[in-house]
Amino acid sequence: MSNFPTQPQSTLKIYMRLLTYVRPYIGLFLLSIVGFLIFASTQPMLAYILKYFVDGLSNPEASLFPGNPWLGQLQLVQAVPLMIVIIAIWQGVGSYIGNFFLARVSLGLIQDLRIVLFNKLLELPNRYFDNHNSGHLISRITFNVTMVTGAATDAIKVVIREGMTVVFLFVSLLWMNWKLTLVMVAILPLIALMVNSTSRKFRKQSKKVQVAMGDVTHVASETIQGYRVVRSFGGEEYEQSRFQKASQSNTDRQLKMTKTGAVYTPMLQLVTYTGMAIVMFLVLYLRGDSSAGDLVAYITMAGLLPKPIRQLSEVSSTIQKGVAGAESIFEQLDEAPEVDDGTVEVERVTGRLEVRNLSFSYPGTDRPVLDGISFVAEAGQMVALVGRSGSGKSTLASLVPRFYQHSEGQILLDGVEVQSYRLRNLRRHTALVTQAVTLFNDTVANNIAYGDLADAPLEEIKRAAQAAYADEFIDRMPEGYQTLVGENGVLLSGGQRQRLAIARALLKNAPLLILDEATSALDTESERHIQAALDEVMKNRTTLVIAHRLTTIEKADLILVMDQGRIVERGSHAQLLALNGYYSRLHARQFEEGGSAQGQAVSDPC
Repeated sequence: MSNFPTQPQSTLKIYMRLLTYVRPYIGLFLLSIVGFLIFASTQPMLAYILKYFVDGLSNPEASLFPGNPWLGQLQLVQAVPLMIVIIAIWQGVGSYIGNFFLARVSLGLIQDLRIVLFNKLLELPNRYFDNHNSGHLISRITFNVTMVTGAATDAIKVVIREGMTVVFLFVSLLWMNWKLTLVMVAILPLIALMVNSTSRKFRKQSKKVQVAMGDVTHVASETIQGYRVVRSFGGEEYEQSRFQKASQSNTDRQLKMTKTGAVYTPMLQLVTYTGMAIVMFLVLYLRGDSSAGDLVAYITMAGLLPKPIRQLSEVSSTIQKGVAGAESIFEQLDEAPEVDDGTVEVERVTGRLEVRNLSFSYPGTDRPVLDGISFVAEAGQMVALVGRSGSGKSTLASLVPRFYQHSEGQILLDGVEVQSYRLRNLRRHTALVTQAVTLFNDTVANNIAYGDLADAPLEEIKRAAQAAYADEFIDRMPEGYQTLVGENGVLLSGGQRQRLAIARALLKNAPLLILDEATSALDTESERHIQAALDEVMKNRTTLVIAHRLTTIEKADLILVMDQGRIVERGSHAQLLALNGYYSRLHARQFEEGGSAQGQAVSDPC
């Protein structure tokens, strides 16, 4: 679950940082402000027209602009309806300009924030994904961004449009009768106190809503991705219960925030209308020599004030929701990216891999996963890692391409510490095939030629597929290499997905090959084909193999037997059998349980 900073930043600081994302749209934003100013200016105009309407009831032939040489002949009976139409058109123009251009700013801001968040995800180190579930990360890109743009654009729309409406109305009221208007000012401090108190509650409650929404996304995402397991093990009721709890928690928190607003708005209205009641009493009591039209116009303008004031007070909740969303977004954007201090870039390495006294613990833990590991893999050699689950094999393989950063010991590629290479350059020299194959909802060809390989000619893609024995099933597909494989290759069997992953690695043609249980999902016949392909592809490449079946590594130049993060035995297959130790017992146990066809898994989930 995502954690918010223990010391939250001030609302103003977060909001000002959020507004920096509006900078690219400042021209459109200013246009929208002009539109809302036009809209706001029409409110006192409409109210003031009532003065002429009421005055015209007793004398409709009176001139609207007496003494004016051009407009002096314009009578109230003609002018009042005409002015109403003109003001309505003027108001419509302002509303269109304001809403249209602000919508363009808002949609642009949503796109920019989503892109910057997604791009940041691609820069973050592995440990960040280890500590944050995917549901909360997705929720930030979808749900939180929408709330943030509401604070940055919709809230400003209300502040400008309704704020300027209040200003125009207030100035008009002062101009008409400043003594009565000052009475209304007395309630402003009380309104400000209520807004400030409620804002803090909204921000706190909004954070909880975001976390709850992340939980909903997380549960739904897990269930969708693992629907086969859910159905196979009868997990429907459990998942229903889990989703119901997450959804109910989100609903409860939303209701709590709605309750805060539901109590706050009537209280604010009561204060505002109480002020209005006092003003109306004073108008009736102290009307003096004002005309009926003046009084109607004044009361109408005063009556128009509560609505924009209420909307201005309610915008506080929108801003606080956005600030809470922005806080979580900036938390992710402020995360340190994957360390890339290297400066070395080479076109191609020979592939000599040397590990010297390497120790490693995962961030936030004290237990060493690797302890004093040392070995050398000469260019073109095959080094196999075996051992029971949790012995550190996969962790060791993950440190070579720097998925995690080691601090004790050295990993040298061609005599250069891997941390001295630029990350992109280091990983270009490494091809990785894991047990958990990742495929994208794209064509077979695009899944093989992925990323840096995207420009590979189709002929090269086909050669890689043939070498991985994937062409036999690809050719039977409806559209061959242009067939869509479904989300994560759902339309393929486990063995087919594995062979596509191997074809991807073969196409990369990297000098260093890491096979993390790469043949685990294959049947015996497929494995035989793949093993022949791997034997061919491992020529002239340094290969680090994490063994699933010991019979697949009998030809390894060096076998490292690992236990609890240490190398307990090393040597060739024959040498280790002769030792009659740990490796020998693993080998004997596999043959007792079915030999190479049904070998026991000795993989490491680390």
